[in-house]
Amino acid sequence: MCHAAQETPLLHHFMAPVMARWPPFGLCLLLLLLSPPPLPLTGAHRFSAPNTTLNHLALAPGRGTLYVGAVNRLFQLSPELQLEAVAVTGPVIDSPDCVPFRDPAECPQAQLTDNANQLLLVSSRAQELVACGQVRQGVCETRRLGDVAEVLYQAEDPGDGQFVAANTPGVATVGLVVPLPGRDLLLVARGLAGKLSAGVPPLAIRQLAGSQPFSSEGLGRLVVGDFSDYNNSYVGAFADARSAYFVFRRRGARAQAEYRSYVARVCLGDTNLYSYVEVPLACQGQGLIQAAFLAPGTLLGVFAAGPRGTQAALCAFPMVELGASMEQARRLCYTAGGRGPSGAEEATVEYGVTSRCVTLPLDSPESYPCGDEHTPSPIAGRQPLEVQPLLKLGQPVSAVAALQADGHMIAFLGDTQGQLYKVFLHGSQGQVYHSQQVGPPGSAISPDLLLDSSGSHLYVLTAHQVDRIPVAACPQFPDCASCLQAQDPLCGWCVLQGRCTRKGQCGRAGQLNQWLWSYEEDSHCLHIQSLLPGHHPRQEQGQVTLSVPRLPILDADEYFHCAFGDYDSLAHVEGPHVACVTPPQDQVPLNPPGTDHVTVPLALMFEDVTVAATNFSFYDCSAVQALEAAAPCRACVGSIWRCHWCPQSSHCVYGEHCPEGERTIYSAQEVDIQVRGPGACPQVEGLAGPHLVPVGWESHLALRVRNLQHFRGLPASFHCWLELPGELRGLPATLEETAGDSGLIHCQAHQFYPSMSQRELPVPIYVTQGEAQRLDNTHALYVILYDCAMGHPDCSHCQAANRSLGCLWCADGQPACRYGPLCPPGAVELLCPAPSIDAVEPLTGPPEGGLALTILGSNLGRAFADVQYAVSVASRPCNPEPSLYRTSARIVCVTSPAPNGTTGPVRVAIKSQPPGISSQHFTYQDPVLLSLSPRWGPQAGGTQLTIRGQHLQTGGNTSAFVGGQPCPILEPVCPEAIVCRTRPQAAPGEAAVLVVFGHAQRTLLASPFRYTANPQLVAAEPSASFRGGGRLIRVRGTGLDVVQRPLLSVWLEADAEVQASRAQPQDPQPRRSCGAPAADPQACIQLGGGLLQCSTVCSVNSSSLLLCRSPAVPDRAHPQRVFFTLDNVQVDFASASGGQGFLYQPNPRLAPLSREGPARPYRLKPGHVLDVEGEGLNLGISKEEVRVHIGRGECLVKTLTRTHLYCEPPAHAPQPANGSGLPQFVMGNVQLALGPVQYEAEPPLSAFPVEAQAGVGMGAAVLIAAVLLLTLMYRHKSKQALRDYQKVLVQLESLETGVGDQCRKEFTDLMTEMTDLSSDLEGSGIPFLDYRTYAERAFFPGHGGCPLQPKPEGPGEDGHCATVRQGLTQLSNLLNSKLFLLTLIHTLEEQPSFSQRDRCHVASLLSLALHGKLEYLTDIMRTLLGDLAAHYVHRNPKLMLRRTETMVEKLLTNWLSICLYAFLREVAGEPLYMLFRAIQYQVDKGPVDAVTGKAKRTLNDSRLLREDVEFQPLTLMVLVGPGAGGAAGSSEMQRVPARVLDTDTITQVKEKVLDQVYKGTPFSQRPSVHALDLEWRSGLAGHLTLSDEDLTSVTQNHWKRLNTLQHYKVPDGATVGLVPQLHRGSTISQSLAQRCPLGENIPTLEDGEEGGVCLWHLVKATEEPEGAKVRCSSLREREPARAKAIPEIYLTRLLSMKGTLQKFVDDTFQAILSVNRPIPIAVKYLFDLLDELAEKHGIEDPGTLHIWKTNSLLLRFWVNALKNPQLIFDVRVSDNVDAILAVIAQTFIDSCTTSEHKVGRDSPVNKLLYAREIPRYKQMVERYYADIRQSSPASYQEMNSALAELSGNYTSAPHCLEALQELYNHIHRYYDQIISALEEDPVGQKLQLACRLQQVAALVENKVTDL
Repeated sequence: MCHAAQETPLLHHFMAPVMARWPPFGLCLLLLLLSPPPLPLTGAHRFSAPNTTLNHLALAPGRGTLYVGAVNRLFQLSPELQLEAVAVTGPVIDSPDCVPFRDPAECPQAQLTDNANQLLLVSSRAQELVACGQVRQGVCETRRLGDVAEVLYQAEDPGDGQFVAANTPGVATVGLVVPLPGRDLLLVARGLAGKLSAGVPPLAIRQLAGSQPFSSEGLGRLVVGDFSDYNNSYVGAFADARSAYFVFRRRGARAQAEYRSYVARVCLGDTNLYSYVEVPLACQGQGLIQAAFLAPGTLLGVFAAGPRGTQAALCAFPMVELGASMEQARRLCYTAGGRGPSGAEEATVEYGVTSRCVTLPLDSPESYPCGDEHTPSPIAGRQPLEVQPLLKLGQPVSAVAALQADGHMIAFLGDTQGQLYKVFLHGSQGQVYHSQQVGPPGSAISPDLLLDSSGSHLYVLTAHQVDRIPVAACPQFPDCASCLQAQDPLCGWCVLQGRCTRKGQCGRAGQLNQWLWSYEEDSHCLHIQSLLPGHHPRQEQGQVTLSVPRLPILDADEYFHCAFGDYDSLAHVEGPHVACVTPPQDQVPLNPPGTDHVTVPLALMFEDVTVAATNFSFYDCSAVQALEAAAPCRACVGSIWRCHWCPQSSHCVYGEHCPEGERTIYSAQEVDIQVRGPGACPQVEGLAGPHLVPVGWESHLALRVRNLQHFRGLPASFHCWLELPGELRGLPATLEETAGDSGLIHCQAHQFYPSMSQRELPVPIYVTQGEAQRLDNTHALYVILYDCAMGHPDCSHCQAANRSLGCLWCADGQPACRYGPLCPPGAVELLCPAPSIDAVEPLTGPPEGGLALTILGSNLGRAFADVQYAVSVASRPCNPEPSLYRTSARIVCVTSPAPNGTTGPVRVAIKSQPPGISSQHFTYQDPVLLSLSPRWGPQAGGTQLTIRGQHLQTGGNTSAFVGGQPCPILEPVCPEAIVCRTRPQAAPGEAAVLVVFGHAQRTLLASPFRYTANPQLVAAEPSASFRGGGRLIRVRGTGLDVVQRPLLSVWLEADAEVQASRAQPQDPQPRRSCGAPAADPQACIQLGGGLLQCSTVCSVNSSSLLLCRSPAVPDRAHPQRVFFTLDNVQVDFASASGGQGFLYQPNPRLAPLSREGPARPYRLKPGHVLDVEGEGLNLGISKEEVRVHIGRGECLVKTLTRTHLYCEPPAHAPQPANGSGLPQFVMGNVQLALGPVQYEAEPPLSAFPVEAQAGVGMGAAVLIAAVLLLTLMYRHKSKQALRDYQKVLVQLESLETGVGDQCRKEFTDLMTEMTDLSSDLEGSGIPFLDYRTYAERAFFPGHGGCPLQPKPEGPGEDGHCATVRQGLTQLSNLLNSKLFLLTLIHTLEEQPSFSQRDRCHVASLLSLALHGKLEYLTDIMRTLLGDLAAHYVHRNPKLMLRRTETMVEKLLTNWLSICLYAFLREVAGEPLYMLFRAIQYQVDKGPVDAVTGKAKRTLNDSRLLREDVEFQPLTLMVLVGPGAGGAAGSSEMQRVPARVLDTDTITQVKEKVLDQVYKGTPFSQRPSVHALDLEWRSGLAGHLTLSDEDLTSVTQNHWKRLNTLQHYKVPDGATVGLVPQLHRGSTISQSLAQRCPLGENIPTLEDGEEGGVCLWHLVKATEEPEGAKVRCSSLREREPARAKAIPEIYLTRLLSMKGTLQKFVDDTFQAILSVNRPIPIAVKYLFDLLDELAEKHGIEDPGTLHIWKTNSLLLRFWVNALKNPQLIFDVRVSDNVDAILAVIAQTFIDSCTTSEHKVGRDSPVNKLLYAREIPRYKQMVERYYADIRQSSPASYQEMNSALAELSGNYTSAPHCLEALQELYNHIHRYYDQIISALEEDPVGQKLQLACRLQQVAALVENKVTDL
């Protein structure tokens, strides 16, 4: 007898992820998924579950373990929030309208329902966790506290009495576990929820143990007449030592419709609820209660406040008052009938029960403290307990908790936005002292705010995470100030520990001033209030007294010490005063340079803790003196330090330390001393005489001094010192004492001759006693030396000088300006010479006048008044400008009007002097503007404008304007032309040209300048060049002819050596000269920042074409930017070329032609090709651009590859060019000579005698015969091979060239079509298959969908089917056992008769059955892949995953299909669809043979139609009725154009017409081509039905030709219609499809007596060049035909097709290989797994890993997607499109291999076609793999999140049971082997897996084999 293991019946049957215990890998995965992220080290921890909603939190008191109830999960966490265990609780097949059921048929409306946790409680006595969910009417279960995955009890068939929690998520359920002697009870309160909850009481007592756990049978229930009248909404449940309390909101009976807040009380030992009493709660002026918490002695409640409850208020209800209010209500209801002293009703019996308040004896309340059978119940007081709010908040609050610690009450409030507030409750107020964001903003904090047992941490629950937050984060405050400012009542500053702590952590907190608390009066940190003294001289030690208020008192053996920086000294404490000794001089740090003191930190320390700190300074008086050399005494005694001055020894000292007998000048800080401060210092107050001293004249200097009495008794020697340029001049001086302490110092007379470069020279002066003791200067003292000759070059200047200088104009010898006494009396000149005019600028001006004229000369007046009316120009007054006048040297005057042509000199006439007349003449001339060139330019400006005219050099201040904008003039201005550069203009249009000459304006009205739109660049090619430059770049755009000087420039980063050799400094305005041609631009110029700019000038070919040469780039320079300069418009090359940057390639390197060296001639035989070897030949140039010159002849380049150049030299030796016959290879600017070429010519006839020739010939023949025999064959074959190779290359190059134009035209047409298609797709979208169809086609390829279809049930089979369904459901549950599933797979694969097809089929059935559990399926696949790797690693690892031979390989294929579906839709689908449509469009543009299936346009040479078939494209107008195709919604016929060919058969026409009419409709929704006829309509009545065959078909010699449009002579533009077909069989396509798959056999029709008739369309089968013998139905299985010699025309067609489709192929490959896109997470996960397997098995060969990744993803999934678009899209794939896709897929396969891609003469044509692209595609694949390897690892959390989201995509698949039935059929085939394998496994025996499979078999095989 087989017994099933005890399990959870309902979960076992109906839970989707049935996992009572997680498998080891699943648990690890979930542990990783839910592991908390790292947080800053602040004592905070976090557990997060991003894709799971968390509901409730519970704490096991003794253990500290935390339990989280969530939707479909229970989590067990450590106190630090580390995940310990997980239990899965849902989703479950359920409905809130049904009682718990076993069979889903009992509840038709049941569906998969998430199971939210409604109640989570801990029973400490039983060590059980009580968890109640919302499903199954809220039944509960118990789980073991040590492991929540272990279920201890769950009701198999719960009764009504066991419905506990509310079955609606929004309705709260609260509860308590009440420990009673001998047992625990459960008190549960819940709101009204669902139609089945009317019989469940709002409050009930339930048993936790016994025969029926959670039942309320025999226990108290709050009986309610009509629960819906009251509608209790519970907020919380609490208990103290005696009672349980429930806080809730409800409305009264029907008469009291408003809601109120209540608290109810029940005695803990009352199992009948006799003691139930409730009273209203009121928080004055606030709304309803939202959250509550029972603190010691207080019930805290948070109430809604403000308009619409958007705020909150906190109220505290003292438990004493609450108890008194309840006792009063109970007393009145027991003894007074519920009425108070006034007679009003103050208590009643609520909830519509029959009981009433009674009148019992007065001692009844005391006799029955918890009620009894005869006491009334439930009692409700009418008088609310009302209190004032403690605190108001601006946000709704959802949670509250509180803590009594250190004698203080701290409340914690959580709001609905995720903010947590900490509140200090003191007195009647609450103060928020801290708030922080917990969880994401907007995520409400759950009411389950829990404190740990130590009260040190708070657990906060939000929707997706649990946070562990310190109650008090005292250690995070580093100093006393931040500790007290935080205002945290639990924190204070522990003075002697020097840290912020809780009071209990500070050892002496009870003593005075030891623990500072922020809420104490006068609370502030310890500080040093004062220092005495405040600073100290560094040279001596002394005592410093610190005043520190509130200093703690130490024990007798403890002490404070002072730290002066690094120096410690013991402190002596007397009350608040602390005395310390300063460090000795050698312990004091040195002064910083340039200062007179050093400041060190001074700290009062206890052990190593700083109690209080400040700064203390040590000063140095000698340093004070050194810092102020000009006034050392004043600096010394005036400083902030107590420094004194010793005048006789000139020392600054501290204290009274002047030498014996020397008087001391004391510091200004001293008091009661007369001789103190700077005023007592010996000092020089200033000069006693004038400070102006003439050069060259003996001068006496005297200075006023004070306080020199300090020097009495010393030798009276004084010196004056002058700091002349370059020297210090000392003069002996004498002291003259005057009244009091004043005196005069007389310096010795002296003549000064300094070297002066300026008119006046300030010279500092000071006095010393003796040679060194300097007297203080009270301020900076200077004497000013001056030289009259300096700055006074002429008489007027000299006489205009300041009179105090005494300068005179002296005519003695050389006339000059001199100091008066230096000039002999007779040589002084009082009158100056006449004015002299040296130059006049300008010499021309406009007749209007107003020109500023500059006159330069000498003696042009001493002041402006002299010349104000003294100037005339050409006899016309000229008005001088005062601000521009310079004495004697310059006059600037404004000319007066004069007639045109007036000329004359400039005259300056100063009164009483002869006038000065210029030698130059000024002319009035009229400037005229005549023309403009060019007449237009770009709006951005930069056009160099030439304005032509006459007399344009008029005036010196000429400016030009174009349309109001300045046009800066390029110097010089020429008489007949002005050149300026235009500025940007706001908008295009005409602008007048204006030139201003001084104040005169001239406008060019006849020809305005026209601003045009800025030039635009749209294309630039080629985009590469050699560094030598010179390559022709064609630039296309618009408006290019308006550009005057287009440039192509490159910015280079180059070192200094390169810059010096290549560049000249940039000249922003190069000087021109009138009449000279414009200079060529510099090739390279230097820019700032180490950049070099090299440019070439482009030529404007037309308005749409520029021709530019690439600039040359030095070898060691690095190009940074390549751009075009179009006057003022700069365009980057990449912008002009559509994103393609410009690339500089290294210059080509060519080997000498002769192998003997470049000097030796290369012998060229007539008719041979010149073969040049090199490196990088085609990187920066094309074949057409290379020029090879041999002398004056040209060698025509035929082929250019990277390493070879082949050219065809002239037939005969050409003439040398410039004396040289060397070949010149010209590649842009690169020119290379490779040595001379010598033509080998036929030797002339010799005059040597015939006999002698014969003899010599015979002798030579004998000598060399052996050599010839050995070498002749080798040379002949090698040369022949080389010639063949060269010829093939030349052929291919010329073919590709010939195809280029055709490709470009085809590509343009195709892009136009694709643009139209893109616009159509915006409306209709890409026809993706829906996910279910996609998955079925991917899982079951070749079936066209899912082969599992439900079979109809016969009559009377309902019961039987239910039994089978139950068995299959148990099989589904059994598959969730990892051990069973792995054993099943391994056992099946070991069976010899289990074919590869069977393996794929079973793998797909498993994929379908486990689609809803993708995490589990991924785990299975991961395990199997590990087994597969272990198997192959001992054989050949490179063979792994190459084919689909095992179930895991098919599972991997299916897994990728599931995971990459979203990537297909969002990324890769569009380019793949565009490629498919582009191929279809191209194939349809050319003729396709309907019989042989060959097409003119293809990539597959075996499908190529090799005949030249003439055809014409036609456009038919198709009549479309309402609702067809694009005409949906129209009510009348529309005409839709359709493109066809005249050679198309009628069926082909119908297919093309349907494609174009229904282009927005998926293929499966279109009408069939076989169900429609094509009608040609002409006129009103002419309707002709066209068909492939009819009576008009042409038959000749047993060959019948299919009808075409050409046959019917249908003209272009004809009208046709598609009509439903009345009879079938008239088209050939059906018979072709059945009898002639694409030319396997020639189709024949029985035709009367004539025997078989063969059909043909474009060519007869016998005319096919290669025959049509290949089986086309197995196109992919056909071996590649060996390439034959293909005539050029055929290869041209293939090349043309390839070039046209190239962009779409590139786009598809880039999308597949995620170029510039994020990598799909599934790909990253898979590749990481393969890397892990390789590392585990020690596989270090990168090639092996490359093969694994290629086989697993690119070849397994993407090649299939490329070859079969019908797996992804709802489309029809024709055979020709299929053949082309096969070529592209093969190209993709070749790109994924690591082996070198070699192409030879025998290579297939498709490999030849893509020979150039495959290396590039290989690089893309390698880069793709590298990007995946470098990206961040795919975490289990992210992967499982993605898998969970995908799992829902197929959960409602109708074929799940059919898949299980089919899977069982396979199990049935090998039933005995599977049972044996399960029974042999010891773990399987323990889990009774074989027994469970036998149960499944018994149910499924109950005489029934299928559904």
